[in-house]
Amino acid sequence: MKRVSAAPSLLLLLTAAFGCAGPEAGDSAQLPAQADAQADAQADALTDAQANTTANDDLCLDAGPQTPRDITSGAGLNAVRFPFAPPATEMNLCNIHTHTNAEHKGPGFSVFVGDADHGGYACNDRGSLSAEELADAPGAFGGAAPGQTIEVHWVHTTCDATPGEGLGACVPTECKNPLLRVEAQVFLVVNDSNSLDFTALAYGGNVVGGRHQAKSMPEETGEPILFRGSTTGPSYTQSKCSPAQVTWSVRPQCARLDINSLHRWAESGNVFNETESHGVRQLVTAPELLAPIQ
Repeated sequence: MKRVSAAPSLLLLLTAAFGCAGPEAGDSAQLPAQADAQADAQADALTDAQANTTANDDLCLDAGPQTPRDITSGAGLNAVRFPFAPPATEMNLCNIHTHTNAEHKGPGFSVFVGDADHGGYACNDRGSLSAEELADAPGAFGGAAPGQTIEVHWVHTTCDATPGEGLGACVPTECKNPLLRVEAQVFLVVNDSNSLDFTALAYGGNVVGGRHQAKSMPEETGEPILFRGSTTGPSYTQSKCSPAQVTWSVRPQCARLDINSLHRWAESGNVFNETESHGVRQLVTAPELLAPIQ
């Protein structure tokens, strides 16, 4: 059994949690323009193969509960407990970033894309997009294109923190043992100005009651699933776990997001310095690494 080495500071862990580039140019081919029938035919086999690797993994059993997970299942055997973080409205927004394809699997995003760093899951309705919605729309934000899925993370902290670049912004050096919370939403990216505008969901200096807050959060994608977990990103696996403790709130359905609004967000010089979508951590399936969902 692989043991977890002495944990570095939470600041270092968070700073490195998703420090990878967005999809390579070749990944842009993995869009609905591919034969969806072939992709769908492979999905079940790939998911089964992924699940079957659990027994062979050298699980990092000394770590706490891990993320991402299938939010349709509440099963989990990890006994590590830590306090749930307060509601996001009672915390400071400290970072916003995106992952290409969903890291989680949920009712509205269950199409398995692949097990590479830019694999994960796609929105179920990606095959229903029109030619106009799939029209190419180059711009300042990389790693996402019409027809692709992204998962957005709004990270919150109990620290007196100022929003900034990387997850390290969530744990200033003078703040000890903060509680962390991630509000997550999966989007199907489209070229459609009538779809959601990301700049209306971002930060832009919004302060409410002395706390840094997102301008708004999606409200029509289902009741969020709340659970204990960790940080994500492709540097972690079922044998290399994240020791960070995070409260997750993941909405179960996809929403459509205008690609042009992502470009505007990147062009605006957002305080997070986010101009490209990140890779994904593959789904955690071992019950020993999952907290039960109440």
